Amino acid sequence: MTPSLMNILKDNTLTGDNYVTWKRKIGLLLQSEKHKFVLTTPKPPAPNNESSIMCRDEYEQWKTSDDMAKCYIMATISDVLQQQHEGMESAADIMMSLEEMFAMKSRTTKREAVTAFMNLRMKPGQAVKDHMMKVIAHLNIAELHGAEIDGETKIDMVVNSLSDSFDQFKLDYTLNKKEYTLQGLMQDVQSAEKILVKGKGQEIHMVGKVATVKARQKVKKQQKKKQLGPIKKETKKVTKIKGKCFLCGEKGHWKRNCPKSQNKKEEGNLNYLETCFLADSTDSWIIDSGATNHVCYSLQGFQERRKLSKNEINLRLGNGTLVSASAVGDIRVYLDSRRHLDLIDVYYVPQFKRNLISVSCLNKFGYSVTFNKVFIISKNDKIICQGTLENGLYFLHRNISHSLDTEITEPNHKRVKLSTDETYLWHLRLGHINLNRIKRLVSDGPLSDLKVDDLPTCESCLEGKMTKRTFSAKGARATECLGLIHTDVCGPMSIQARGGYEYFITFTDDYSRFGYVYLMRH
Repeated sequence: MTPSLMNILKDNTLTGDNYVTWKRKIGLLLQSEKHKFVLTTPKPPAPNNESSIMCRDEYEQWKTSDDMAKCYIMATISDVLQQQHEGMESAADIMMSLEEMFAMKSRTTKREAVTAFMNLRMKPGQAVKDHMMKVIAHLNIAELHGAEIDGETKIDMVVNSLSDSFDQFKLDYTLNKKEYTLQGLMQDVQSAEKILVKGKGQEIHMVGKVATVKARQKVKKQQKKKQLGPIKKETKKVTKIKGKCFLCGEKGHWKRNCPKSQNKKEEGNLNYLETCFLADSTDSWIIDSGATNHVCYSLQGFQERRKLSKNEINLRLGNGTLVSASAVGDIRVYLDSRRHLDLIDVYYVPQFKRNLISVSCLNKFGYSVTFNKVFIISKNDKIICQGTLENGLYFLHRNISHSLDTEITEPNHKRVKLSTDETYLWHLRLGHINLNRIKRLVSDGPLSDLKVDDLPTCESCLEGKMTKRTFSAKGARATECLGLIHTDVCGPMSIQARGGYEYFITFTDDYSRFGYVYLMRH
């Protein structure tokens, strides 16, 4: 026997409480000496005069190994246990007896350790390192007493035990499906803790600053009251005369209450109308290095999508509020006639006002993003697209003007005849308003430079005012289902549907009004 095995026999004597540790180490000892098989292999029958040499050798080998295993086991248990198990025939009988004596206590300890691990929750203000050390201690006790918990379950339970201040970390872990070890998880959680502590410090500083300002204002009010002296009940209320209006020049009212200003507000201003045309397009995209996922606020452009239940996926905004995603899917962003950018797992959030492209999500699929005065997205040393910095945001450049949910169509090369009549052009721009309305805009100022001429005949206005003549004839109607089917083909459409469909055909039952619609290619 080697000296290392002798040390194992000396330092690991079974006393009862250390049964699980002793059982594991005695198993290692018997395995190293090649005697462990006697614990699981039944004793072969004793040979007789007619037994073969192989049977005799097998019996002798098992007998020798069993005697050695009994010696090792008896040498590593206490004196009281030795006296109790001296008369047993085999090593397997001794191990079974010891298991009956001490395994029940080990099972109780294992159950208590697993329960403590499952119920452990991080206290507010507690250091992450202290919490993780408690978790690992409970895990070690449970596994030492025979508990088997796979790695993924361990990590999930540890993440769920974190306090509410780590909700963003939990969300990132759930969405990104990261694979952690306990050591790696501890490092990332400690890094997140440093960021949270830094953010709380800034918040406390801002709160303290606001509180100081409010305190100063309160002191000023108190000083002002002291200067005015006690309030006399008999003093009559003095009405303060309003000064001169800076808009009309008359006295008795302020500019904000001027009747002329209110009349102008009622008439309206063209600036508000122009602002409506400056809304962001649903196909404009912004590159965001701080976003953890792609986000859009329109369902246009989804090639495939899956509807999400309420609060199935929640995203945290910069101000700390949570918004729920309504759907998730893939979007193809067309850059020009030959290139496109595929965005995987884009979350549809109606509350958002911008479409965001996450840099971290692009990196997952092999894209690299570089920022300078412009940003460049590349893959395999090939530039995919780029954009510029506008108003503090990096906007994606796109060289085509079509909606996200359409295929690229051939451009129309026909010349459009432009009108040189400015009055008619403003009539079209402002939604086909009448001539009196245009003259009013000229007199009010927004179109002061316009020379008003008579409007030509506008076909769109005439079509909008047309009324249909009554049609007295009645057609034949079906009296049962499938008695009369109406069908119609529509197309080709100027914009193709996904899949290259340009036509659609309808079938409608005249009696039940039930119908089918099928898409068709050319």
